[in-house]
Amino acid sequence: MSATPPGIEKILFTEEEIDRRIREVGAEITRAYAGRAVKLIGVLKGSVYFLTALTRHIELPVKIDFLAISSFSNKSGAPGLVRIAKDLDDSIEGEDVLLVEDVIDTGFTLRYLLQTLSGRAPNSLAVCTFLDRTSRRIVQAPVDFRCFEIPDRFVVGFGLDYNQLYRNLEYVAVLKPEKAGE
Repeated sequence: MSATPPGIEKILFTEEEIDRRIREVGAEITRAYAGRAVKLIGVLKGSVYFLTALTRHIELPVKIDFLAISSFSNKSGAPGLVRIAKDLDDSIEGEDVLLVEDVIDTGFTLRYLLQTLSGRAPNSLAVCTFLDRTSRRIVQAPVDFRCFEIPDRFVVGFGLDYNQLYRNLEYVAVLKPEKAGE
């Protein structure tokens, strides 16, 4: 996509900035897991673009698996109820696992996933996120590798969507507030 589509307020990170930062994070992961294989677990659907790009820059044996989650709000509208909609295909027992997220926001989903996965006896469990929105963090959870910190705005592109649209943008952009319903 070359023209900026309607609904985009501004570009936060260009394709070049994303590529450069993913290369740097891939090198950090390569150093951290030197001499070991690493199993990347992508959280569907948003992490697919990031996970795919990241694997190209990790110079180690890499295994990949996916899970999908569903998040629900409670009666007061507060976030926090999470369930696995698609579980892993393979066991992670004894594996060095790196959970790969598209964006970490409140921390509720991340906490749930870490608790769930740690109960499956991996050798190690770490977190890598493409985008980190720390300003909205309610639940603290460790983030071992991150590409970018973002403001408290609705962002799309490079796998992140609004109503399943905009995932295919080669950059990350802020969606206009009227479009995002902010």
